[in-house]
Amino acid sequence: MRRPAKTGTDLLALRAQLARAEKEARRAPTPPPAKPEHLRAKPVKPQREADLAGIDTTDHTLTRAHARLRDAVYDGNYHLCPHAIGHARAEGFLEQDIVHVLVAGRVRAVYPEDRRWLVCGSFESHGVALPLHVVVEHGQGGHLDVVTAFVPKHPHHIMSRARLAVMLRYDDERIRTRTAPVGNKPGNRSKGKWKKGG
Repeated sequence: MRRPAKTGTDLLALRAQLARAEKEARRAPTPPPAKPEHLRAKPVKPQREADLAGIDTTDHTLTRAHARLRDAVYDGNYHLCPHAIGHARAEGFLEQDIVHVLVAGRVRAVYPEDRRWLVCGSFESHGVALPLHVVVEHGQGGHLDVVTAFVPKHPHHIMSRARLAVMLRYDDERIRTRTAPVGNKPGNRSKGKWKKGG
């Protein structure tokens, strides 16, 4: 008669042990899952570090620049330079798209020596959002000059000061256009739409 009672206490003790083990397992911090290889931050190449010398990307500086940028735009204290207007006409975006980037975009980099900011945003063309970068120079009294605007090849890539200087040459404000030749390039075997009849 006493055996069933003993088995019952054994079951109760076992349940209590299991409950304690479950509590301890819940209390123990679970290790974070390992990041996949393609999401891990890759080390910056030495050449890239040299390119980014003299460019400030700290959050504090970018936030202050962004606040000053918005204040200037809302006060109408900005000017679109001919270089920016020329790029807008050549690359298919409008002057209002530039202003939209200034209001809704983000300051991604500050070039302290040149007193310039790189503002990144986007504009819509035929229902597709395309990236648009705007370079702004801040002057005395909070006045802003929109130096240039362009559709970047690499939207998430911060430009070096040397690359920025090449893009902003004031001595040549004409935008050159390039037309594609009719037919395929020599050595290209794919069948193109534009083929000369033989």
